[in-house]
Amino acid sequence: MKEKIEAVRSDIANRSISNAAELESYRIEFLGSKGKMKELFGELKNVPNEQKKEVGQLLNELRQLAQSKFDELKEKLEEGSENEDRLDLSRPEEFVPLGARHPLSLVRAEIIEIFSRIGYNVSEGPEIEDDWHNFSALNFPPEHPARDMQDTFFIQKGNDPKEEFALRTHTSSVQVRVMETQKPPIRTISPGRVYRNEAISARAHCFFHQVEGLYIDKDVSFADLKQTLLYFAKEMFGEKAKIRLRPSYFPFTEPSAEVDVSCTICNAKGCNVCKYTGWLEILGCGMVDPNVLEASKIDSKVYSGFAFGMGVERIAQLKYRVNDLRLYSENDVRFLNQFKAAF
Repeated sequence: MKEKIEAVRSDIANRSISNAAELESYRIEFLGSKGKMKELFGELKNVPNEQKKEVGQLLNELRQLAQSKFDELKEKLEEGSENEDRLDLSRPEEFVPLGARHPLSLVRAEIIEIFSRIGYNVSEGPEIEDDWHNFSALNFPPEHPARDMQDTFFIQKGNDPKEEFALRTHTSSVQVRVMETQKPPIRTISPGRVYRNEAISARAHCFFHQVEGLYIDKDVSFADLKQTLLYFAKEMFGEKAKIRLRPSYFPFTEPSAEVDVSCTICNAKGCNVCKYTGWLEILGCGMVDPNVLEASKIDSKVYSGFAFGMGVERIAQLKYRVNDLRLYSENDVRFLNQFKAAF
């Protein structure tokens, strides 16, 4: 038995291994379930009792030798494999092209930056809204057309009509949340994505992005609103930009107006984007209706305010002379690559 142990010891010591395949053969031959170590331990029962202790000790030492050699060789082979995978620092640098920020992200950031100069902070809210924040608190009567499925995407939880929600149709819902949690003076803008059930065309989409603004304080007037929007137009489109206000109606403002900016695509001469008028509608605005203030527990006899909301796509359309809103969501790399230098 001792001779067999010595022969195996010599075989282990003289075994040369240079790759993973040879190492696996070594493991199977000596340490496997049918290997030499298993065989020798099986013969231990045939050793005389007075020699079992000595032979058992020799077997344990042999197994430790076989295992330690396997572990050592495995570690060396793994280190060699890692060295093969390392980068060759002497190779020339490989050029990795940089991406570009999306034009809507660029315009959104610029709008936020312009209003931040005059004291507006940023507020955000959920895209799935309840009836109160999306409609009722904004003075939408129950029969208002905006509550109809032709304008709004509704989500109903189960069969309970009370568990009905909507994909927000405007970020005015964020303004309601701000008025409920903050006391005047309030000066905030609410950028975000909104959804409306509209036909997709060059001038409209079923989802788009808005930035809405809200200013509430004592003695706020329509003149303050007009000057704020004129300041924004000149900062965004240049000193020559002009605006015009047309009377309109919104449930949450009174009086209300639509605001047009002189079309920069055709220099106000007329094109298919501005419908050959020289003007492009970019936002709606007005003085906050007293009912909206009272719904959020703001005293309308003490405070007044104005609100406005603009489409980021429309602003980007003017700024970058894009004639089709659908390009913003089609992920055409040829279109997006044009904005690499914009950031």
